[in-house]
Amino acid sequence: MSSYAIISLGGKQYRVSEGERLLVDRLRADEGATLEPRVLLVGGNGEPDLSPSTTVTARVVGHELGQKIRIGKYRRRTGYKKHTGHRSKLTRIEIESIGAAKRAGKAGSGKAAGAQREDRAPADAPAAPKPKAEQAEGKPAATAEQQSGQLPDGYASMTIAQLSDAADGWSREQVEAALEHERSDKARKGALAALESALEEKT
Repeated sequence: MSSYAIISLGGKQYRVSEGERLLVDRLRADEGATLEPRVLLVGGNGEPDLSPSTTVTARVVGHELGQKIRIGKYRRRTGYKKHTGHRSKLTRIEIESIGAAKRAGKAGSGKAAGAQREDRAPADAPAAPKPKAEQAEGKPAATAEQQSGQLPDGYASMTIAQLSDAADGWSREQVEAALEHERSDKARKGALAALESALEEKT
């Protein structure tokens, strides 16, 4: 395990160590979520590594506001005075681990990571063997639903990143149904681009 690392978050660099808490510019992640920032340098055990392959895992503790900065404007001999203030939007994070050892622990202990891998498992599996297995068990109805343009399971809760990874394992009918759903309902640009790319590969 390395004693410290230099990470990049929001265009700024921070020197961090395990267990340390620090304030960074406001992140879009929810409270309690984990993230893996870009690692620029790892050191502490001998010479520093300028091209590290290790992972730094951080957890979002909460969102806060910085100290108020007071701003005053004044023009002499006119009676003009104006006062205002500003508080920066910040996020407090905690560095949970530095190094590859956390990857193995994260896979076994992280509930969120385990849930994501369980959700991704059906999408990453080949699409062809599943209908054959269902036909062998005498369940043609499920195959008919998949081929009739039904949305894939769990589609409503998928993020754009999860959708991009899972679209390769869907059938052409499922991709077309998802594309039609996005155009008529949410119209997320990233999702539309990913689905159109997946449809071109299948044609």
